[in-house]
Amino acid sequence: MPLSPAKSSGKKRILSGVQPSGIQHLGNYFGAMKGHVELQNSGMESFIFIADLHSLTTVRDPKKLGEMVINLALDYLAIGLDPNKTAFFRQSDIPEHTELTWILNCITPVSMLEQAHAYKDTLAKGSKDSTAGLFDYPVLMAVDILIYKPDFVPVGKDQKQHVEIARDIAGKFNRIYGDVFKLPDPMIHELLGFVVGTDGVNKMSKSYGNVINMFADEKTIKKQVMGIVTDSTPVDAPKNPDKDTVYKLYSFFANEDEKTSLAEKYRASGFGYGEAKKLLLEKILEHFKPFRVERERLKQNLGFVKDILKRGADKAREIASVTKAEVWEKVGLNI
Repeated sequence: MPLSPAKSSGKKRILSGVQPSGIQHLGNYFGAMKGHVELQNSGMESFIFIADLHSLTTVRDPKKLGEMVINLALDYLAIGLDPNKTAFFRQSDIPEHTELTWILNCITPVSMLEQAHAYKDTLAKGSKDSTAGLFDYPVLMAVDILIYKPDFVPVGKDQKQHVEIARDIAGKFNRIYGDVFKLPDPMIHELLGFVVGTDGVNKMSKSYGNVINMFADEKTIKKQVMGIVTDSTPVDAPKNPDKDTVYKLYSFFANEDEKTSLAEKYRASGFGYGEAKKLLLEKILEHFKPFRVERERLKQNLGFVKDILKRGADKAREIASVTKAEVWEKVGLNI
């Protein structure tokens, strides 16, 4: 017999997943993490998972993967994620993710997977190490979303394809077997997902080596800030703040009056980029100081952190197990 439907709160549901990828930086924070945490106060039912299964496509060191998962959990909890408002859990703690992936694999066209950005990028780079996991990751990602029947999935413009693929697969399943999956809508913000790197050209990313870390020591952060690429405009000449990377990053931290004040200094003579970098450094250290303290506190009690992930998984699995049962019934596996 199929399981009884999970109790609904009557609220809209929002779901986000984050792949552990090492030390988090300002691009991660302003491009995703900060928004995820703020949405827990949106009045919607919030789910955030650590996508550790996806990390297996690139990480081969088990100790490193475990550390990455814990560090990402620490980062989210330190910046204000409230486990009483958000179900926070590890993807790998929910076996239904991988079980449903096979079912959806059986209806997903190869041609769809060939158009996925990550796979195409790998081919374009001439990599000979492309794996079946990398090729198939959009199906697992679709399950990550669809199994919880969310209404919205917050993504940047460059990640919209993930939700589109999930919708396409869900629609095909529903047409073949009958309605099970909700077709979620992407929640897209123009700035979500994009924070310019210290090179002033590319999106901030560890792969470009253009990051400013969130929780590095002050010496490291200072080196990263002072290394931001600027143009050769002399100190005594006016500058355009809208084209400067330092100003763009400063704007993420500053209020409107502070941004206006700094912009005026740029447009006047006698203000150099070095001074602007010092102001940015102060903002970064000030902003993350309370989060750093909380992170160190949590780091001393990893049992507490792991318990939060377990409780989040328990809540998530209540929903995932029901969806699995519905799918099993539709496809004929529930005899």
